[in-house]
Amino acid sequence: MKQQGKPAVPPAGGKIDITLLLGAAFLMATSAIGPGFLTQTTVFTQQLAASFGFVILISIILDIGAQTNIWRILIVSEKRAQDVANLVLPGLGYFVAALIVLGGIAFNIGNVGGAGLGANVIFGVSPVTGAVISAVIAITIFLVKEAGVLMDKFTQILGFVMIGLTLFVVFKAQPPVGEAVIKTFAPDTIDMLAIVTLVGGTVGGYITFAGGHRLLDAGVKGIDAIPQVTKSSVSAIGIASIMRIFLFLAAFGVVAQGFTLNPDNPPASVFQHAAGNIGYRLFGVVMWAAAITSVVGAAYTSVSFIRTFHPWIERHHKAFIVGFIILSTSIFATIGKPVKMLILAGSLNGLILPIALGVMLIAAHKKSIVGEYRHPVWMTIFGVLVVLLMAYMGGYTLITQLPTLFAS
Repeated sequence: MKQQGKPAVPPAGGKIDITLLLGAAFLMATSAIGPGFLTQTTVFTQQLAASFGFVILISIILDIGAQTNIWRILIVSEKRAQDVANLVLPGLGYFVAALIVLGGIAFNIGNVGGAGLGANVIFGVSPVTGAVISAVIAITIFLVKEAGVLMDKFTQILGFVMIGLTLFVVFKAQPPVGEAVIKTFAPDTIDMLAIVTLVGGTVGGYITFAGGHRLLDAGVKGIDAIPQVTKSSVSAIGIASIMRIFLFLAAFGVVAQGFTLNPDNPPASVFQHAAGNIGYRLFGVVMWAAAITSVVGAAYTSVSFIRTFHPWIERHHKAFIVGFIILSTSIFATIGKPVKMLILAGSLNGLILPIALGVMLIAAHKKSIVGEYRHPVWMTIFGVLVVLLMAYMGGYTLITQLPTLFAS
């Protein structure tokens, strides 16, 4: 039987390759930065104006609390989340995996659609054609021998592209930065739903596990890896948050000038109002980059939740990833975005974080799972607060959506 809590790979005292840590951070961050991320940020900015800065600040704190807990426990246990869950309660891992895969497929339909929309803006092709081309690009990444390395580079490059282009739009929008800073710490209004929505959109569902599972696949594990893994987990939240802040400032600059965002495509309105037709084209690039990196992250992470259930799945996991992308693209190309499925999956997605984080916190205090590792009390308390908050809001959303779904 494998000894728990053994030194990291590479051996104790050695440094983990920085490219692995950056790759995991960008995989998680770009998985979070998808079409929904862009839309949520601009819509809430229009509703809350400068006070949305406070929502971002609180959500960042909660995101860090959730992510650092989960990544540390995965690395110390040396197991993927579903296997940890099965050790906590037999069969629980299969339930969590089912939620992850269901939510992953549903949201990947939206990601594929976002890639198609981005390609439509950039090249003028139809959204379906753009979605298919984007899916082929994503599939190609997983067909090469060093798929993990290529995936890391791909998400890093597009991550920098998204942040850079959005920063350009911030300068063009000329937001009242001073007001944004003041309201971040002294908001006019506090919107709890916005906070929970942002947390769910950043570390909900499969997203928070993307980087942790990537590190495990790369052989990063054990107690000695904790300091560097913790930095990587915080860096991932930092990358996603930088994009969120820049997009908020760009949108706030546009809203402060009196423009009304197009409700059909709020983020496109921000880029277009700030920088004209060039801005609209830049939006296409940002949307495509955000969407295709989310396609890659959703496919990789969703399949990572079933890889350990059977040796045959492990041997053919790349084929499962390709199939996952093909299925999502086929649904989008044939029937579009199935609204009811997306709503239901969104509600379920809101429950995944409190369930998964709750399981991880229980596992953190089981010696049979983490060995001699001692999880900090403050991290446990922080994690429990996130679990309670997200469980309440996720449950409320699910209960209110179910009657609507089955009414027709």
